[in-house]
This record gives sequence, structure tokens and C-alpha cells, in this order.
Amino acid sequence: MLTIKRLSIDDAKILIEGARNRATEIGIPMCIAITDESGVLIAFERMDGGKVTSTTIAQDKAFTAAGARKATHEYAAVAQPGMVAFGIDSECNGRLSIVAGGLPVSVDGDVVGGIGVSSGTPPQDQDCAQAGIDHFLKVIGK
Repeated sequence: MLTIKRLSIDDAKILIEGARNRATEIGIPMCIAITDESGVLIAFERMDGGKVTSTTIAQDKAFTAAGARKATHEYAAVAQPGMVAFGIDSECNGRLSIVAGGLPVSVDGDVVGGIGVSSGTPPQDQDCAQAGIDHFLKVIGK
């Protein structure tokens, strides 16, 4: 039998709060998705003004980061023509994202979920996702 560590709804709210705070600071309304360790959506927020298309993109970024246990931008280099993972972004019905802004959420070395942020540029999305994780880890004392 397995014991699985995963984010709770309260954890997801903390992650969203941190990402939202950073998005507000930089003036970009974001879509923010939080998944459990298997990529299943726990919570989602579309800030006022967040792009409609970013609702799906944020969820796919969180899905990818949690399921693959790696940041979405790490796929970009290996998903180019001639590289080992070329075409991976077409797998899982096109849900695997290779665009920055999806990060796994780890606690004590275990991936417990994923955060995906979208509506800004990829670096802005990643910055807000990291801010969500930093805020979460601070609140839980890690």
C-alpha cells in the first residue's frame, strides 16, 4: 500500500495567494491553477482581466509540472526537432506544456502538486508560479 503526500485545498489557496500577490505587484492579471501530485486540478483562480485562453494553459502547465515532476520550461530544449522529446507537447491529448510557468510543488523532497500560471510572458508566468511556491513554503515553515 502507498502513502501519498498531496496538497490540500487550504494549501492550494496559499499557493494561489502567493502567485496572485506577485501578479498584482507586476500588474499582470493571471490565471493560476493548482493540482495534486498526479496533475488533477484542486483549485483555480482567474484574476479579473486574466486571459480566457490562459485558463486552459495554466491548468495544463500545472498538470505537466506535477505529472512529470519537472518545470515545464525544462521540456522546451528537449522538445525541439531532432531532440529526444520532440513532439512530447502533443502527448496526453496535447496537455503537456513546454512553456515556462508550470512548476512542481515539493515538500521534503516529495512532489505534492503542481502550480501553473498563465497570462503574462513565460518569464512573468514562471516568476508568479515561483512566488506562489515561495509563499507556500514560508507559510508552512519549510
